[in-house]
Order: sequence, then structure tokens, then C-alpha cells
Amino acid sequence: MKHTFNDNKWMWFDYEDGDQQELRELVPNSPGYENWFENINDRKTNLLELDTQTRGKEYIWGSLIYQQDIEDKSEKNIFHFWISRDFFVLVDFDFSVLKANPVAIHKQMNQAENAVEGFFIILGEILVSYLQKIDGYEERLHDLLWEMKEHNNREILEKIYENRHELLVWKNLVVPIVELRFVAEEAYGREMHEKTEFTRVVTRVERIRTLLDEYQHAIDTMVNLEEVVSTHRGNEIMKTLTVMTILFTPVTAWGAVWGMNFKVMPELEWKFGYAFAGVLILASTVGIYYYLKKKGWMGDILRVKKKNRFFG
Repeated sequence: MKHTFNDNKWMWFDYEDGDQQELRELVPNSPGYENWFENINDRKTNLLELDTQTRGKEYIWGSLIYQQDIEDKSEKNIFHFWISRDFFVLVDFDFSVLKANPVAIHKQMNQAENAVEGFFIILGEILVSYLQKIDGYEERLHDLLWEMKEHNNREILEKIYENRHELLVWKNLVVPIVELRFVAEEAYGREMHEKTEFTRVVTRVERIRTLLDEYQHAIDTMVNLEEVVSTHRGNEIMKTLTVMTILFTPVTAWGAVWGMNFKVMPELEWKFGYAFAGVLILASTVGIYYYLKKKGWMGDILRVKKKNRFFG
């Protein structure tokens, strides 16, 4: 489908399925030409190339993954583009994925001076959809922050790493757009900074990258906190087991002594031998307990902790 804008100054060709013959007639024969068509057929990876051999007739072409499912690697949306000053081509671009208003976009494109600026309107809409979804990510991250304090367990740690993975997916989606911005500057020079839609895309990219960096810092902090809490709890467990082992040492030791099968063991004939053994074991245990407490080795490991505490 062909669209013309700004009093027929430039055009936008939109194809749902790449008609190879029609596309070959439309776009110039340039280096890397076949790579683009091959990637249209494969529909798998990002691609970005440019041709600056003829001044005033620079071209940018490639493919861009603009939507990616967080759980399924194969569930993604990719479109292919060819950009010049006079026209740009989109192949397999689905507006419904972005939930954008085509009428508003066409109105905006009528204000664009050339096709390059028109293409950046499309990129701007993609970035707007990212920002909307990142707002939802921010809300989930906020809930996770408080859930971690209230119910700190392995399930929470799993959620933290799921959020970290989602954050990496968002970063991987933004990186090709960042590269496309620099390629546009390389192809068309400093004049791009005078284009309103280009500067909007630059601002939105920086906004998204700033948000993602802040979320990355928050996730890293939560991971570090989990590691500290896990280490502390592990140490507490080892300390508790050590103390319990020491406290039961008298029982083990005296039990071993009186469990020997010697023929001559005077205690066996004592009238109060059983009571003597019990008192001796109890006194030894209490003595060791107070010795550890005096040394300060008991700490608070045997104290009952409050709920809703990181180190409880």
C-alpha cells in the first residue's frame, strides 16, 4: 500500500507480506541488497545496514524486532524497512501490536519534511508502547520490593530473577533502536538534530534507558540483599547446630562412659547411681551453657524472632 505525505513530498510503502518482485523494483540495487531480502524470508534477527556511496542518495535498510514475549523466545514481532529521503518501505509491520492510532500517525506524518523523519515517527510509536509496558513493570517491581520484606523465601528470589530477565529483554529491544539513531546521524549528518521527530525519539530512548538503568540498580540491590540475608541465615543455622552439638556433648560423653561393658563399674551398684548420673549430666550441660553465654558466643541465635523481619 502506498501513502503520500506533505503535498507528495515523500512516500511510505507498506507491505504486509514481502512481495519480492515488487520490492526489487522499488528499492535501489545496493551492497547488502540480497542480505535484506534473505532476512525478510527468515524473519529471525535484527539487521541494520547503510549505503553512503552517493551523497544525497543515502539509504538505510534492515530488520527490527519490536515486540518480544518474555516467556517464549520464538514469540516475537519483526518488521523490515528501507529508508531514503524520498520514501521508506515497511514490510510486515503490525500497528495492532502497538495499539496505536493510525489516523493520528498519518496526521503526524503530514508534518514530516521527508521520509526519514516519517520513519522516526514509527520508531517513536514503538517507544511509546515500550514506555506503557515499562510502567506496568515498575508497578510489579514495587510490589515485589514489599513482598520481599513480608515473605522472604526462595519463591521471592525466583521472582527477582524473573524480573531481572524481563529487564534484559527490554534492554535488548532498545539497543537496536539506539544503534538506528546513530546510523541515521551517520547517513544524513547533523541535519537529523533539526528534525522534531528524530529529537523526540532520542529523548524517549534516553528516558527508557534511564528508567531501565534505575530498575537494574533496584534489582541488583534486591539480589545483594537476598545474598546477605541468605548468608546470615546460613551462618545462624551453623551457629545453632554448633551450639546444640556442644550442649549435648555431656549427654553423649557420659552416656558413652556408662555404656561401656567393663565388669567393674562401681556406679552400677550405687543406690542413687541413676540420680547421680542425671544430676551430673544436667550440671555439665548447664555449666557449658553459661560458659558459652559468658563468652558471648550464644548471641541471639536461640531467641525467638519477630515476623516480617529480614533477619528473623
